[in-house]
Amino acid sequence: MMADCIFCNIVRDSTNESIIYKDDKVVVIRDTNPQARIHVLIIPNMHLNSLAYIGPGQVPIMGHLFVVAEEMARREGIALSGYRTVLNQGSDSGQEISHLHMHVIGGQPLAAIG
Repeated sequence: MMADCIFCNIVRDSTNESIIYKDDKVVVIRDTNPQARIHVLIIPNMHLNSLAYIGPGQVPIMGHLFVVAEEMARREGIALSGYRTVLNQGSDSGQEISHLHMHVIGGQPLAAIG
């Protein structure tokens, strides 16, 4: 974990009230600037700056992000209506925090992206 990483600090503070789900690999919080009615962030406990740092050893955590995304969609009541998962990579994508994380966005119709 990185001392100056806001997501590492959230992971480290297991009593943080913003955590809505946690297991031994990830924590989940609500986005502070939601893009839809439901917008949560799945944050790996392990600090990875971005997708550029993913190798064969990180494949299990990447798969776990998708498992937790579906679990959160069920818990938030959007699994059947649909939701979007997003992993931003680099500044041009809008990545603001250099700690890989997955967005789960839904709860309303979303604009098509292509």
